[in-house]
Amino acid sequence: MNILVYFEERNGAIRKPSFEAIEAAKAIGAENISAVIVTANASLSITDAVKKSGVSKIYSIEESRFTHYSSRAAGKAVAEAAKAANADVVIIPATGRGKDLAPRVAVRLEAGYVPDVTSFSIEGGKILAIHPVYAGKANVTIEVTTPKKVYSTRPNLWKASKELSGDASVENLTVVFDEKDFAEQTKELVLSQGKLDVAEADIIVTAGRGMKGPENWGLIENLASAFGAAIGASRAVVDAGWRSHSEQVGQTGKTVSPNLYVAIGVSGAIQHLAGMSSSKTIVAINKDANAPIFGVCDYGIVGDAFEILPLLTEEVKKVKH
Repeated sequence: MNILVYFEERNGAIRKPSFEAIEAAKAIGAENISAVIVTANASLSITDAVKKSGVSKIYSIEESRFTHYSSRAAGKAVAEAAKAANADVVIIPATGRGKDLAPRVAVRLEAGYVPDVTSFSIEGGKILAIHPVYAGKANVTIEVTTPKKVYSTRPNLWKASKELSGDASVENLTVVFDEKDFAEQTKELVLSQGKLDVAEADIIVTAGRGMKGPENWGLIENLASAFGAAIGASRAVVDAGWRSHSEQVGQTGKTVSPNLYVAIGVSGAIQHLAGMSSSKTIVAINKDANAPIFGVCDYGIVGDAFEILPLLTEEVKKVKH
């Protein structure tokens, strides 16, 4: 079985979920894993980073117009790489870009597609993919029966291996693009400087309306800083204008799978649980003992967050330092 993994490059660096996707490929039992990079500048540092993932071959597609991301052009590029690699399976990390790209690649390859896969298994030589449904209330097991298969994998569910000594060959693949391929491009992507993205963070501290107002958010920021964590927010908080949508966790925000998820003043509506229920360890702090969040958490504290947070922050600082 030949598997091609898409390595997402942004600002001259490969994003972590790409390395995690290699581990997902290994879970399928791939005999041969290759990688594809689509970039405006295939620098040596980028290819070296991909080599250390342990892939056997790298398909590098360099095009100056990829300074600005184009989903149509990227879809064509990855599909051409899949054909060159004779790939039976294409795996694309389910980042914001990956969720846009994967179905486009599937259409070009006439492949069956399963999005947001949380685990794989092999039964009777068949690949079975687990995909959450009904806002995370249940999982379905899906078998793709088309000759070519495309999957997107949820970040933070596979642990990327430490640097491997790879001697992958690099093939500079030429793809012919036309003007239509770049008719629509992402010209600007604005991110909060110095802040971790909740979609990729190992630790997330999320708060809800229980914090009563944006003026109290310093307590959340202090705890997140002590943990070295990303800050998340419930939909109610974002709708109230307290925090930006980029921090929203839930069905209409981002789906996260950190090692540790701390929910403070979050009731635990099903829409929120859909975005964080796959977290490995969940800690909840809420003054309402009947809050639904306590039904899914591993550790729960019933009490006043304004009294608990300063004490918890100090204890975290002692452990972290």
